[in-house]
Amino acid sequence: MRRKIVVTGSASGIGKALATSLRERGDEVIGVDLKDADVCADLSTPEGRGKAVESVLGLTDGVLDGVVACAGVAGMTVQTVRVNFFGVTALLEGLRPALARAPRPRAAVVASIAAVQPVDPEVVRACLDDAEPEAVTLAERAMERGDGWRLYPASKNALARWLRGRAVTPDWAGCGIPLNAVAPGIVLTPMTEPLFEDEAMRKVMDEAVPMPLNGHAGPEVIADALRWLIGPDNSHMTGQIIFVDGGAEATLRGPDQV
Repeated sequence: MRRKIVVTGSASGIGKALATSLRERGDEVIGVDLKDADVCADLSTPEGRGKAVESVLGLTDGVLDGVVACAGVAGMTVQTVRVNFFGVTALLEGLRPALARAPRPRAAVVASIAAVQPVDPEVVRACLDDAEPEAVTLAERAMERGDGWRLYPASKNALARWLRGRAVTPDWAGCGIPLNAVAPGIVLTPMTEPLFEDEAMRKVMDEAVPMPLNGHAGPEVIADALRWLIGPDNSHMTGQIIFVDGGAEATLRGPDQV
């Protein structure tokens, strides 16, 4: 059965790998990205998110079989909060009614192993309160005091917690929409490529995210996991954060975490 699936961040990295894989399987993919996509929109702004939702609904007649939010940014910038949390959650909420109209809808996001690392708790709180202006202000303050490195983990931590809460509500589980996340370790994408060019930074990454099983992953590895999560066979898994990280989460948190 040919399905209509939205993939954000479709122009590169994990999103591109997933979009390519789905199209090869015969699905209709509506890619969303800043450029080189079916829908070009800036998910860091409320206006861009609204444009993306409106454009997708227009292209799909208001019915969607799947949504996968892959778009994200890294680095010490407030954009991590704007895109990684609010850009994802606003898009999912905006497209949820279209998912609910499909016979077997599915949704997934890209979280991160960084979600289990130290975060800025105030930024996480503001995200979960859906208070974007406050979250941005707090992120700016974090950067000013030298804690900008906590913003990426904070954005992914907040996203994982938002997903866990929403997945089991009447709007999601009650409408038959599984909502899950894949949490990668270090992935070889254009976003991480500059980091690998610096040997010192590569050492820091390997110490922060140890991956004893097969090392760093290609984007297609994460895409494969996402493809299953949004496939028709996934009827009962929801609210889960699936670590596709070469064993990083188990290494960092140890055997006492379940």
